[in-house]
Amino acid sequence: MAPSALLATWLLSGIALGACATALARTYALRRRLLDLPGERRSHRAATPRGGGISIVLVLLVALACLAAAHPTAALTCLLAGAGLLLVAGIGWVDDHRPLPAWPRLAVHGVAAVLLALAVWRQGGAPADLALAFLAAVVLVNVWNFMDGIDGIAAGQALVVVLAWALLAGQGPVLWAGLALAAGLLGFLPFNVPRARIFLGDVGSGAIGYALAALLAFGTVGRPPELRVLWVFPLLPFLLDASLTLLTRMVAGEAWWRPHVQHAYQAWARALGSHLPVTLSYGAAAAVAAAVMFVVRSGSSALIMSTCLTFLLAGGLAWKRLRGLHAGNTTDSLTDGKR
Repeated sequence: MAPSALLATWLLSGIALGACATALARTYALRRRLLDLPGERRSHRAATPRGGGISIVLVLLVALACLAAAHPTAALTCLLAGAGLLLVAGIGWVDDHRPLPAWPRLAVHGVAAVLLALAVWRQGGAPADLALAFLAAVVLVNVWNFMDGIDGIAAGQALVVVLAWALLAGQGPVLWAGLALAAGLLGFLPFNVPRARIFLGDVGSGAIGYALAALLAFGTVGRPPELRVLWVFPLLPFLLDASLTLLTRMVAGEAWWRPHVQHAYQAWARALGSHLPVTLSYGAAAAVAAAVMFVVRSGSSALIMSTCLTFLLAGGLAWKRLRGLHAGNTTDSLTDGKR
């Protein structure tokens, strides 16, 4: 089979599997009454099932099994990464059924991050690569959990990021794993936008964050620091909103680990009275950052770092302005209604 036909088959199979699994997850959630109900800690207006992100986990696990079968020497690496994914998704699935305290979830995320670091070590990663894998796993799992609060934003943002990385990688396992994640997201998104019929749940948001961390870690093994920074470009809209909001809450002495609605995207959605424009705008911002990533990738380290700094400054100003919208309305919960 020609490479292009094989890629198309890989992608379409993943989309079909993801869509079927999401439909089944919705049926299961309705039967088990796994519903996010409207209320002061919600930003949706109708009872909506959660846990649809289990479909993305399934697509990723099937993809890892296929990659392990095609490359036996990488089977242990796939096993370690898959085990970490299962831990993150598993604790999220439990949390979707029966809410858990934050610290047990963080402990499981830490173990999963260690497994990802071990997987990178198996591929010849240096200490800096292992540190990046661990940090990326802990950070992105929680960032995608934090930022999953309106219809389509977490899955849509991840789709932009992973497609950009797949194109940047060009070939190899990162391309195939990236397309598998993209396929799972494309299978799920029709159920989540323009109006959600099911939410990702913690099982989905955590799994997406972990998968992105794995792609980032493996895609940058052995790369110089400036090229690692380059890979971060498409992540900046989510990273800025999550980190600046968290920092502000910590400085103010607030219980930063508790649910809140102080993120810029939440304030903007309340001001507009609609989720879709905000979701599309965040996706467009990630796409612009990805386009710039390709423009400057052959440039000097000074150009890459200065471009990143420009994005950070512009993003910080945008965050401050958006976060001021409806600042007095803090009743909706970020983490209680997974899109």
